[in-house]
Amino acid sequence: MFGRKKRSDDYDEYDDRYEESDAYDADYGAAAHTEDAAFDDDAAFDDDVDTADIPVIDPADATKAGPYDYEDVAELLTAVAEQRLDLGSVIIPVPPGGQLQVEMTPDGTPQAVHLATDHGRLTVAAYAAPKSPGQWRTVAADLADSLRKDGAKVAVESGPWGRELLAITEGADLRFIGVDGYRWMVRLVAAGPSGAADAGTPLVAAARAMLRETVVRRGTDPLPVRDPLPVVLPPQLADQLTAAHQAQVDAQQEQLAAQAAAAAQQSAGSVIPPRMPQEPRRGADGSAMQQLGLN
Repeated sequence: MFGRKKRSDDYDEYDDRYEESDAYDADYGAAAHTEDAAFDDDAAFDDDVDTADIPVIDPADATKAGPYDYEDVAELLTAVAEQRLDLGSVIIPVPPGGQLQVEMTPDGTPQAVHLATDHGRLTVAAYAAPKSPGQWRTVAADLADSLRKDGAKVAVESGPWGRELLAITEGADLRFIGVDGYRWMVRLVAAGPSGAADAGTPLVAAARAMLRETVVRRGTDPLPVRDPLPVVLPPQLADQLTAAHQAQVDAQQEQLAAQAAAAAQQSAGSVIPPRMPQEPRRGADGSAMQQLGLN
């Protein structure tokens, strides 16, 4: 879609000084569907597959299409800005019928943005990387190991940008697609019910179409490699989420106040009145002492 311009090396001082961290977010998130995924073709899932020489399908098309670096297409983005969702570190197209789902941290910071479609859920995230490519290959190997330890069946397949991971988990089928850029790596996760993440399905077609139109805004800040690039919500969406979050907090506070008032009322109703001292026994004609005095 976009043309490319010659890149400058203005950022040579960044990132190469960092070493890759052993920690990486291999969590693929809660699945959008709860159906159990069954997979019977064990031969397709070989833990010892050598992924070093997996070919790239249609490399000419892969180089012409995205994902794009923001610096290469910034001047062209204005023409399609209304058709894109700007999330700070990534600018993505929204597929027809896609519904936005924002995952927040406990302190209210946006952590991930998912697009729910009729066929499953798509999640795009960008990470800091060295200037030289190759991070996705290492990440894919680490991710496959992590998934297998969690009990998933993992296959390495070939896609338009090289290796892709297909994982069959208890709750969903997942496909991980990664692409290396200049000082960044972008990863897309497609999650759906059993069979939805197979090659040739509508979910995978939508995932690859989205990735071809994705733009990564790396920024100039030095970051350790594999660190996620920050997600920044559009102002209107951020205001809506803030209002919704505040409404939820207010509702919780009102519920807690109502529970406290009910508990206090129940406690007050069960108070036993103090026992009064017993008075001298009186008869019809006065007290017992008065009656004795009359006899």
